[in-house]
Amino acid sequence: MPKNTSVAAHLRRLLDLLASDAPAEDFGTVATEARRGGVDGDDLAEIEQATQAALRVRSALRQHRRREAELTALFDTAGDLAALRDLDAVLRSIVRRARMLLGTDTAYLTLPDEEAGDTFMRVTDGSVSELFQNLRLQLGEGLGGLVAQTARPYATPDYRTDERFHHTHSIDAGVLDEGLVAILGVPLLLGSGSGGKVIGALFAADRTPRTFSPDEVALLCSLANHAAIAIDTAKAMTDARVALAELAEANAVIRERSAAMQRAEESHDRLSDLVLRGGDVADVAAAVADLLEGDVTVFDAGGWPLTPTAHGTGGAGGSTPAGTSGTDGTRGTDDPKGTDGTDDAAALVRAAEESRATAHAVVHDGRWVCAVLAGQEMLGSLVLSGRPDLDGPDRRLFERSSVVTSLLLLLRRSVAEAENRVRGDLITDLLTAPDRDPAGLVARGRNLGIDLNRPHLVLVASTDPDVRDRLAGAAVQYLFGGDGVSAEHAGTVMLLPDGGATPGDAAGAAAEQLTHLVGAPVTVAGAGPAAGPRALADAHAEAARCLQALKVLGRRGAGGSAGELGFLGVLLGEDHDVEGFVRATLGPLLEYDDRRGTQLVRTLGAYFGCGGSLTRAKEELHVHINTVVQRLDRVQALLGPDWNSPENALELQLALRLRLLSLS
Repeated sequence: MPKNTSVAAHLRRLLDLLASDAPAEDFGTVATEARRGGVDGDDLAEIEQATQAALRVRSALRQHRRREAELTALFDTAGDLAALRDLDAVLRSIVRRARMLLGTDTAYLTLPDEEAGDTFMRVTDGSVSELFQNLRLQLGEGLGGLVAQTARPYATPDYRTDERFHHTHSIDAGVLDEGLVAILGVPLLLGSGSGGKVIGALFAADRTPRTFSPDEVALLCSLANHAAIAIDTAKAMTDARVALAELAEANAVIRERSAAMQRAEESHDRLSDLVLRGGDVADVAAAVADLLEGDVTVFDAGGWPLTPTAHGTGGAGGSTPAGTSGTDGTRGTDDPKGTDGTDDAAALVRAAEESRATAHAVVHDGRWVCAVLAGQEMLGSLVLSGRPDLDGPDRRLFERSSVVTSLLLLLRRSVAEAENRVRGDLITDLLTAPDRDPAGLVARGRNLGIDLNRPHLVLVASTDPDVRDRLAGAAVQYLFGGDGVSAEHAGTVMLLPDGGATPGDAAGAAAEQLTHLVGAPVTVAGAGPAAGPRALADAHAEAARCLQALKVLGRRGAGGSAGELGFLGVLLGEDHDVEGFVRATLGPLLEYDDRRGTQLVRTLGAYFGCGGSLTRAKEELHVHINTVVQRLDRVQALLGPDWNSPENALELQLALRLRLLSLS
């Protein structure tokens, strides 16, 4: 080929090598091939110069591509920071790009542990050693410690032989286990100049000796700057989230305080309005229950309910804690611990005493209890259920409501005492002269809120002389909250309670609670129900006779009625209910005989008539002695194992005699 054509072919060969990004050694073969092809002199020199130019162009192109890749990585990293959602993900991306751009075997990032006072491996890429991944470095130890201490980049072609660093056994062991030789480390700086703060370090490392160029150091520094920005941004976002959470919490507290203040203002207005309008204790309980969204009951000093349970919008709607006031004249009949509620009433009294001692509401059995006081006198207690967690403002509201309750209780007691003095005059006239002016007595009672023509139970209570002065006040307190009335008469106290209990049940309940209030045994007898002045006076006389019988029988501090005293009740009772006594005593035997056609009553009469002799009884009945024994066994099954005790035998014999008299 022509000479110039040969030169042109070799130049095209150089261009092809540039286009394919061939290795540098391939470019050197072009001049060699030209020399072999006979090219010499100026033409060969031109090819050799073109080869050098091509190598420079190749180097420039590779550098441009590297710069482009670096810029792309930096732009990508900046994009990651702009869309920062997960700090760990951004740091992993930075470390992975550092390893890729520098072409190292591994890359990693360390951060300081402020609590421990050292640094730890936060992110690694390309690491295979668990020991290395868990390394911790003190300030100044190893290459990383030096970077953190001086805030300057450091590189070593062979870490194991480099004496510029403070080697430690743990760091060297980790580096050896990972197989690292060449390491480049740069600081993560916040700020610039002498005021910059090192918050970590970014590393790139190879498992073979290597010298890192200034461009590689600059690239890693750029990535480290992005990592520092990411960490600072994440910290700022965390601080912002914490601040927002604290602000939200503060706003919640402010709203809660505002709501509490609003409730306190509302409660003050509502309770004040109740007092000014002449509201009752039950109205206060209802208002407090509504304000505190719970169930509220007012109890007296003995732990017995003065009001029905008021249910707020958040209340449980259950029964009263210490039993409820019944319609039968007794109290606490719904108490789960006993038919009279005594156990829970006593526990409630102890809780109220604790509240008085601490001057604050206390928690008892899941309920809030606040003493209702007049000075140091215990008037009762306010009980809130359905609100296990009562915060400060609501607790103070609950405690303040007890003050309003005490004012109303004092007012009610004063009114009750005044009314009872007037009613006492009526009761005295009723008992001493019921026939003098019956219509006038009824009219006077109606003016005082007592309908004497309505059936009433009559209770007569008595106690020891040394505490008798307490009994009248205790009776007022016992009837407090109801429509009953009490008055002193002839050393005793007469009570006309409301409700429809039997005389015996009402007397028993009154004896128990009056004993508690007086602090000494109180004996109570009941009679009635009776309607009208004369009938009420007769019922009082019967109850008074029954009271004396209870004392004679040694039943001091108990309650009862003539109907519960057997044949004594027949003697003491105003109407001498013989048929009722016979039926109460012999009823099970009479019913058995009527159903089965047996003769248990006749057999029992013969047995007693023969002085308890089975032989004489079988002769009188004309039956075998075994028949008598079997019938008496049936009597025992119907009347109980103590039917033949002296007391019961006397009652049975009297009932048999009265039955015979009624049949004759």
